[in-house]
Amino acid sequence: MKYFLAIIGGGPAGYTAAEKASKAGKDVVLFEQNAVGGTCLNVGCIPTKSLLYGAKQYYNATHAQKYGVTAENVAFDFAAMQKRKTIVVRKLVAGIKARLNNEHCTLVNGAAKILSPSESEANGLCSFSEQGERSYCVECNGQLYEAQYIMICTGSTNFVPPIPGIKDNPAVWDSTDALAATELPKSIIIVGGGVIGMEFATLYHELGVPVTVIEAMPTILPNLDPEVVQILLDKYRKAGINILTSTKVESINGNELTANGQQLTAEKILVSVGRRANLQGLEALKDLELNRGAIVIDEFCRTSLPNVYACGDVTGKIMLAHVASRQAEVAVAKMLNDQMLNDPYGEADRSTGGRLEMVNYNAIPSVVYTNPEIASVGITEAQAESMSIPVEVRKLPMTFSGRFMAENEGETGLCKMIIDANNHSVLGVHMIGNPCSEFISAASFAVSNGYTTEEMQQVVFPHPTVSEILHEIL
Repeated sequence: MKYFLAIIGGGPAGYTAAEKASKAGKDVVLFEQNAVGGTCLNVGCIPTKSLLYGAKQYYNATHAQKYGVTAENVAFDFAAMQKRKTIVVRKLVAGIKARLNNEHCTLVNGAAKILSPSESEANGLCSFSEQGERSYCVECNGQLYEAQYIMICTGSTNFVPPIPGIKDNPAVWDSTDALAATELPKSIIIVGGGVIGMEFATLYHELGVPVTVIEAMPTILPNLDPEVVQILLDKYRKAGINILTSTKVESINGNELTANGQQLTAEKILVSVGRRANLQGLEALKDLELNRGAIVIDEFCRTSLPNVYACGDVTGKIMLAHVASRQAEVAVAKMLNDQMLNDPYGEADRSTGGRLEMVNYNAIPSVVYTNPEIASVGITEAQAESMSIPVEVRKLPMTFSGRFMAENEGETGLCKMIIDANNHSVLGVHMIGNPCSEFISAASFAVSNGYTTEEMQQVVFPHPTVSEILHEIL
């Protein structure tokens, strides 16, 4: 059978593309060698947040006296937390499979490999269309599948830094190992103070595990607003988390680590220093353009090869699940538009076809699920300066929100807005304070659409909510 679209990888990009294309009546085959949902659902975002929520419940119970509540003999069951995490993941995986269960979508479990033109022709496939375009052939589990379009959604893998003693060391974990552990370590060193590292630091600290974080950069979370990050850094150090910045790990020997000449020991060492694009199974695409090991794409997620698209972490853009999903929506919309216009090279006049979409990378919201949470969208003050954009910076403590005051005893928080000094449009919003993750989308909408402060002032926010801070700051 010949498919309209063959998708390699069933993470957020892959299953979103499959759902969108199959709902449009196009025959789709989706290959996934592990579980549908990808890293995010199975060994990333969802299991981490499930465990973090359990830790937060325990933390809140042990600090309930701040709210006039006395809780005695508070305890947690880590095995029960892990069991609940597994149930949550299974339900969500089943939900995705149900969404893909239609007559136009074929789900294949196995490692897929794109064949070279010569391999395809040897199997009697890889035909040419009337426009002279070659279709592609994918092999999986000994079966061959032919498709007009290919979408590469192979995601990313944990990066293993070249530190002596790190490989084949049972004391060293990556994030997948940490999530699979049935027991808490007695102590842990986390190498990498990025988003993954700081979320795990939060989890272990709130469950009573001594934590040391080692970050090579001068600060943790180096890509976020420094003023917001400093608030978290000060709180975590005061709470007892040992955070070492400007510190480089030199070697690991068993459960002993040497960094900047200092020896540190813990039962487990969690290495979380980033992820790299996964190009496995793409060896036949020899002319595929890469940049720093990631696939180069245009504004419609097209690669350098005709009818080959790439979405998600493999593109090296912004490694977030919601970015992957949005890229998939854009890519499928482009394919459908091109087919409708019978324009295989994708150069049709936009005014004559369907609506073409693009990803607005300048308005991608991001969240760090620490306690308190950090949420941001758009550019920082430092980025505006580097881009020579004159800006006005407005700041307010989160305590200007009555709801925040009622529910966050002892916390101050911060909301920071970056405004274009010339046209008063909102360029960025950066916040720390619970639950800013739940309303960063409002700020994202403003940044994406170029709202001015005057236009935002006309938006009515419900009272009392923490989201009112976005109105108060104006």
